[in-house]
Amino acid sequence: MSLILGEAERAHIAREGRDAYPNECCGFLLGREIDGRARVEEVLPAVNARDDSPRNRYLIPPEAFVRVQREATARGRDIVGFYHSHPDVEARPSAFDQDHAWPGYYYVIVSVLGGAPAELRAWRLRGDRDAFDEVNAEAASPSRPSPEESRTP
Repeated sequence: MSLILGEAERAHIAREGRDAYPNECCGFLLGREIDGRARVEEVLPAVNARDDSPRNRYLIPPEAFVRVQREATARGRDIVGFYHSHPDVEARPSAFDQDHAWPGYYYVIVSVLGGAPAELRAWRLRGDRDAFDEVNAEAASPSRPSPEESRTP
């Protein structure tokens, strides 16, 4: 399992985290997964609808998920995961993250320390929901995609 995440997408997530600080930012990772490798082709911000504790929790409303899934499908993409920030803590899933995550998706977390983006790490929840496994967040290659990756669904 690995996640291919380009520099532009990494920079976008870092900016979102910085701009939302001291609250958590959140959003969608759109792309395609082929043979256990997900290529993120677009990051799409979401409104953190959490009004009780936005500094250490995020919530993407179900209607936003449905809308983004429809839009992504219409453009030949899928929701391959989500991103969010962790203000003033490390980029490691919390117990709350584990309780609310879904197996099968990638989760990118950016740590924002004192308002400055720090480390960015990627995770995937195990099917039994027992733990997250860290996944390799590869930099996207500037070369052209392989024929398999450039096929349209």
